[in-house]
Amino acid sequence: MSEINEFTLRNSKFIHEMGNDEALKEVTKDWFVRSSKHEYSYHFSWLGRPIIQFPQDVLATQEIIWRVKPDLIIETGIAHGGSLIFYASMLELLGEAGQVLGVDIDIREHNRFEIESHPMFKRITMLQGSSINEEIAKQIHQIAADKRQVLVILDSNHTHNHVLKELELYAPLVTKGSYLIVFDTIIEDMPESFSSDRPWGQGNNPKTAVQEFLRDNDRFQTDQEIQAKLLITVAPNGYLKCVKD
Repeated sequence: MSEINEFTLRNSKFIHEMGNDEALKEVTKDWFVRSSKHEYSYHFSWLGRPIIQFPQDVLATQEIIWRVKPDLIIETGIAHGGSLIFYASMLELLGEAGQVLGVDIDIREHNRFEIESHPMFKRITMLQGSSINEEIAKQIHQIAADKRQVLVILDSNHTHNHVLKELELYAPLVTKGSYLIVFDTIIEDMPESFSSDRPWGQGNNPKTAVQEFLRDNDRFQTDQEIQAKLLITVAPNGYLKCVKD
């Protein structure tokens, strides 16, 4: 056995053990709740733009992009644009002609200016409108029509109905071997007070949408190894691997 294979097998063993360590998961959950009170996910940037993600999820997404090598990454929800810049920089490293497509119901002018001024904007297209709007969905499908490998990331409105509609609209674009990543499934596992000022919460969030979606769709499977090794993630059960054409 080669040294790298032995290293990989050893890692897999420990990842599996972590995924089954209930005490460790409880400690992680407590840390997550406490750190969220300080808006932990807001404290990081990518190449100068706020990314509003946990570093652990950024790293996991980097691994997926490097492995899948998509020629199109679609993200719903833009905010400050850090995620778009991140995806574009990864595609730049891959060296091919990969593009990033972001959609948001409200792209604020100061964010648009900063994104369009960034060196990575050459790989980015932005659409303003609701991700579940019929015309917006049609434009996205047209852009994705001739792409070889498509990765979709959902991170906009976190209500059950909105995410479920996004899943129905954009899951067909995801190619075999690629991923459909649904962020903020963690809402279901957080205290009810965590979302008391939002239209989503326990029983009405991305995780409940994913659960309903997977009941009727066998093209996707939850990648349990990703969340087992991350421990700290906003997307438990949200890393969906496409396993069928």
